[in-house]
Amino acid sequence: MQEVKPVSTRLLTPIVIVAALGYFVDIYDILLFGIVRKASLTDLGIIGEANRDQGEFLISMQMYGMLLGGIFWGILGDKKGRLSVLFGSIILYSLANIANGMVQSVEAYAICRLVAGIGLAGELGAGITLVTESLPKTKRGYGTMIVASVGLFGAIVANLVYQTLGDWRLCYFAGGVLGLLLLILRLSVRESHLYKQLEQTDAGRGKFISLFTDWKRLSKYLRCILIGIPLWFHVGVLVTFAPEFAKFLGVQDAAAITAGKAIAWTYFGLVLGDITTGLLSQYLKSRKKVMAIFLSMNLLMIFIYLNAYGISNSTFYLICTVMGFSVGYWVIFVTIAAEQFGTNIRSTVTTTVPNFVRGSLPLIIIMYQFFRDKTFSGNILHAGMVMAVILSAISFLSLWKMKETFDADLDYTETV
Repeated sequence: MQEVKPVSTRLLTPIVIVAALGYFVDIYDILLFGIVRKASLTDLGIIGEANRDQGEFLISMQMYGMLLGGIFWGILGDKKGRLSVLFGSIILYSLANIANGMVQSVEAYAICRLVAGIGLAGELGAGITLVTESLPKTKRGYGTMIVASVGLFGAIVANLVYQTLGDWRLCYFAGGVLGLLLLILRLSVRESHLYKQLEQTDAGRGKFISLFTDWKRLSKYLRCILIGIPLWFHVGVLVTFAPEFAKFLGVQDAAAITAGKAIAWTYFGLVLGDITTGLLSQYLKSRKKVMAIFLSMNLLMIFIYLNAYGISNSTFYLICTVMGFSVGYWVIFVTIAAEQFGTNIRSTVTTTVPNFVRGSLPLIIIMYQFFRDKTFSGNILHAGMVMAVILSAISFLSLWKMKETFDADLDYTETV
């Protein structure tokens, strides 16, 4: 009788391990700017409200880069293979982050964040595509859960590195070096068997435009994007600018609240949430039910966060942690995108979808600024609540129209 391997050995393949560590470095670099924003801009001579405004500009530049990179790396992953993305993207964002540690002006800072964003865009999509194509359909939810859970610890480590080194430039150098070291591990990863089969056919690999030439395919693609947008309003606005929200709420020692700690505690909660959603989706055998539960929880937690007047610092960070838990659907969200489309455009979809969500942050910030400055006369709490309701309503409507993909067979191609 053939020996049955434990579940862990079937899940912890080189692809899963490398994808998880790659996402770890990816998240470290994506969230590092939010952690060092105030210190880095102050060091460049940007203080007061200009620090906040330039911070919004720079994080938007990073997200524009991710938007462009998502399209480029997604198409490349379907045309040239998932591994080409894993290698190319990490080289680009590692070098960009090393350069970021040398900037002397906001203009140079913006260019580095743009280029780093382009590089960072390829990591998650390529990793999740490889994992979903390499594991049995009954286990791929566990595989993507491991990738997301390990990866999201990158935010916590980014804050620890900053607290330890105390120099924002060294933090960028560290991220670049970590990325380059990861290239060594990637030599052990092989292309997925589904993509190898696809290479033998003429199936229109990586035709990004095909997502827009058929209404059924386009509507499915848009729904994949829209169900994830509340998360980046949460991270990109509510948590990244936690010091400003704490001051407006009258938190007891608001001056001591830092974006780094808020991000770290949020991502600690997010890791727990990703583990929970991964396990819960396996138990319920449903992605949609889990998404609905956590979208509802997130809306509730945002209302609690924006009404937490006069609380202590520890309670503020506790709320950040629970808020993070409530957006622990990122792994389910990306897995849904991978499961919705055929092998010939799967990398394109899985890479562009999360980056279009991230790339929506500049538009979200513009909407938020409109409500904050034009409608509510600078009241960031009212503006935040209106944005939360609008984005959640869009996500719920998109989720309602989606099909369940828990046990979907991924061995097929799209007619493009």
